[in-house]
Amino acid sequence: MTFWRSLFVAASLLAAPLSLAHAQTQQTVKAKNVVLVHGAWADGSSWSEVIPILQAAGLHVTAVQNPLSSLADSVEATKRALAEQDGPTVLVAHSWGGTVISQVGTDPKVTGLVYVAARAPDANEDFVALSKQFPTGPVRAGIVERDGYTKLSEESFLKYFANGVKPEQAKELYAVQWPTATSIFAGRTTEAAWHSKPSWYAVSKNDYTINPDLERFLAKRMNATTVELDAGHLSLVSHPKDVANLILDAAGYPRS
Repeated sequence: MTFWRSLFVAASLLAAPLSLAHAQTQQTVKAKNVVLVHGAWADGSSWSEVIPILQAAGLHVTAVQNPLSSLADSVEATKRALAEQDGPTVLVAHSWGGTVISQVGTDPKVTGLVYVAARAPDANEDFVALSKQFPTGPVRAGIVERDGYTKLSEESFLKYFANGVKPEQAKELYAVQWPTATSIFAGRTTEAAWHSKPSWYAVSKNDYTINPDLERFLAKRMNATTVELDAGHLSLVSHPKDVANLILDAAGYPRS
């Protein structure tokens, strides 16, 4: 057993499924805005189930159309969205989008970070090497590369990426998946905003894309307020209320 796996297994025995765990001591600042950043093989519509819940609570919501062409491009797109916000803002990411908010989240407007089954790299960390300390998810076998960009095969997308999502909805998400540059997965951040900003994390217990044990390791490392969901990688689609409630916690709003 590797060092990282040994470290995690000991910690995970203390985790409380579907409850708040490792809650950090933090003072939540009430936010006015939420900026949502999607991950690889997706677009902004992946947040469509979460957005109405946040809007009904009174939050101003912006979903970034993450270009997924490079880490730099994705960071700039998120910075532009953040610049449009007129006050305290919670920055939220799914999957690879966690790399982006770890870089951008040092902005003074950002009052909290929410990671949904997401990467959370440290500054200049080789996240690919870290990921290899945990078993690889079966979704990886379905990656199809062409001209420097990747997509997921239909079988891999439906069976492993969107497991737990209604079949008809999963097919719609497959149809709109955005090509993702191969290079972004090895991109390194120069910042790790979770060192200085309060953080929340939603672990997907049935995730076949990012290993759930890796998610738990990341959440514990950042001392995040953590929930565990009986969900696959797309918990923002299959469990939107749970994800929205975690965001509402981070924004200082009552749960829906």
